[in-house]
Amino acid sequence: MPDLLFLAHRIPYPPNKGDKIRAWHLLEHLTRKHRVHLGAFIDDPDDWRYADKLRALCASTCLIGINPRWGKLRALSGLFTGQPLTLPFYRHAGMQRWVDARLAAGVGNVLTYSSAMARFVIGDKAIQHEASQRMATRRVMDFVDIDSDKWRQYAPTKTWPLSWLYQREGKKMLAWERQVAIEFDASLFVSGAEAADFQALAPESAAKVSYYHNGVDADYFSPERDYPNPYPDAAEVVVFTGAMDYWPNVDAVLWFSAEVLPLLRQSLPNCLFAIVGSKPAVEVQALASQANILVTGWVEDIRPYMAHARVIVAPLRIARGIQNKVLEGMAMAKPVVATPQALEGIAAIPDQEVRVAADAAAQAAAVLAVMREASNDNAAESVSGSLIGAAARRRVIQDFSWENSLARVDKLLET
Repeated sequence: MPDLLFLAHRIPYPPNKGDKIRAWHLLEHLTRKHRVHLGAFIDDPDDWRYADKLRALCASTCLIGINPRWGKLRALSGLFTGQPLTLPFYRHAGMQRWVDARLAAGVGNVLTYSSAMARFVIGDKAIQHEASQRMATRRVMDFVDIDSDKWRQYAPTKTWPLSWLYQREGKKMLAWERQVAIEFDASLFVSGAEAADFQALAPESAAKVSYYHNGVDADYFSPERDYPNPYPDAAEVVVFTGAMDYWPNVDAVLWFSAEVLPLLRQSLPNCLFAIVGSKPAVEVQALASQANILVTGWVEDIRPYMAHARVIVAPLRIARGIQNKVLEGMAMAKPVVATPQALEGIAAIPDQEVRVAADAAAQAAAVLAVMREASNDNAAESVSGSLIGAAARRRVIQDFSWENSLARVDKLLET
């Protein structure tokens, strides 16, 4: 099997958050056809327990712990060098030496996951290795999302100086993304819409830009299993799932709690908003003081919380790419109420497979409508969930298979 260097900004296991889910499925798929050499950072000490699993899977590994606090201090050097702050955050001499050694040993093909990791293989690095120059190398960049645009979206939500800093990061990251796209043989994103947006931002590389969808394990997220009910019996539960130290998720639940939940409680006094996800930020923890809000923190299995909710919501106001939380909810055959931003890249039919609602009044109306439909339509109470939920599951099975999506990556590496 050919050798492949795979670089990820975060250890791709366990697949318990959006970027790690995609990275894990990509890595596992690539090991079937390549001897993969994995370089990745570990920013959560708990993830070290999974190191042996990855070492057994890969031909070689370089796993390096990174302290986010020190990383943020290191990132500030970008203000003096003109770089985006993201790049010095991930600067590490040990990782660079390991990458250089792999390339010098003849590992030709490279796949980097997230733009920050491209720093180890572009410019005067990979192409100067004699061994690499002798080989027909392929360098593929999986950007996943347009990170620069996320920073641009963050800026208006913050006060100065963070608003200025985020705006600067957006501009600097776009320049870096364009440089990476020029130097790599192919650049991939999470959806056709995301790829098209980047082609408009980087027209000089448009011909090399493509995408592959995230997938979802429809068997794992099956509505036909029995799950224990984690909620009070009388509660009418609306659930949000996701990593709760991630600002777009934090912003979403704060907005929903303040603007949508009061409207719901006018018609549903026993409505419970469940926020299910690891590492809740201080602002999210504070919501738990309200009697009608449940903040779980990390849970071993999110499926019971989804299965016993009446509605799954994705009220994201800041979003790029495909949202795994939406796909998982659809796979569980649950009615999903989402903002337009949360549905980017998911070709679900509004009012038949999902509910789309942009503002607070529309969100509340959509949630109430779904609950009324489920109560009034016996067919909606089948083992597959509501009618809209059953249609959603069919859409996921049809469009979001990991195997079909990752075949695109195989073709790029084989060219």
